[in-house]
Amino acid sequence: MSKIQFPSVAGMFYPAQTEVLIEDIEAMLQQAGSAPAPIPKALIAPHAGYIYSGPVAASAYATLTPAAEEIQRVIVLAPSHRVGFKGLAASSADYFRTPAGDLEVDRDAVNSALELPQVQLFDEAFSGEHALEVQLPFLQQVLTQFKLVPFIVGDATARQVADVLERLWGGRETLIVISSDLSHFLTYDKARERDQATSQAIADLAFERIGYEDACGRIPVSGLLLAAREKGLHSEILDQRNSGDTAGDKNRVVGYGAYLFH
Repeated sequence: MSKIQFPSVAGMFYPAQTEVLIEDIEAMLQQAGSAPAPIPKALIAPHAGYIYSGPVAASAYATLTPAAEEIQRVIVLAPSHRVGFKGLAASSADYFRTPAGDLEVDRDAVNSALELPQVQLFDEAFSGEHALEVQLPFLQQVLTQFKLVPFIVGDATARQVADVLERLWGGRETLIVISSDLSHFLTYDKARERDQATSQAIADLAFERIGYEDACGRIPVSGLLLAAREKGLHSEILDQRNSGDTAGDKNRVVGYGAYLFH
C-alpha cells in the first residue's frame, strides 16, 4: 500500500478547495507575467501564506512555463520550522498530497541521497511543516508531469546541502527549488535595506554574506549558492517585496524574494 504525506496547511496558508486554489495560482501567475527569462536550473521562492508571499513566488514559477514539459523531476529543499535535527530529512512517503492532486516521490533519488551521511529518513520533520508544502501547488499548476524529491533541512553546513544537490543534479530534466523567506519582523524601511543586501548576496552567489537573521532558509539557500558557484551558474533577482507591500502593515514585516539560477 502506498504511503501518503497529507497536507498540513491547506485552508490556512492556501485554499483547501481545488478550484479556488487553481484560480488563485493562475491569477498570481498571470499578474507575474511572462517576461523573457532563461530557463532555470534552480529557483528560490518564499513560503508564507499565499496572500502575503504568493505574488512573489509566482514571479519565480512563471519562468518555468517554457520548460513545463521538459522538467521531469523537482528537488525541493525547505527549512525546518518545527523540529530540531542535524542534517537533512527525507520522507518515507510515496506520494505528497495537495488539493491539486497527488505528487509521486522519486524513491530512487531519495534512496540515492540517503547514502550520504547527512541525510536521514525522518518523517516527523514533514509533519505540520509549511515551507515545503506551499511550493507544491505552484509546481503542480505550472509543470506538466514530474516526480518530487523532498527534503527538510535542519542544522547542516552549506557543503552538506551542496553535496546532496551535486548527487541529484541531473540535466535539464531536473529542477531545484529552495524555499526561503527573508528578514522577519523589522520595520518596512529596515526590512527593505536588509533584504536588498541579502538579494545582492544571492545574486553574487556569496552565501558567506547571509547571516542567521537574513533568511529563514539560509542553510538550504547557502547550499544552493555554493553548488551554483561550483557549477558556474548565474543568479538573477526576479522580485523582492515584503508583507508591507502585499497584505500586511508596515510596522513589522516579513521579507520575500524570488531568484532564478541558470
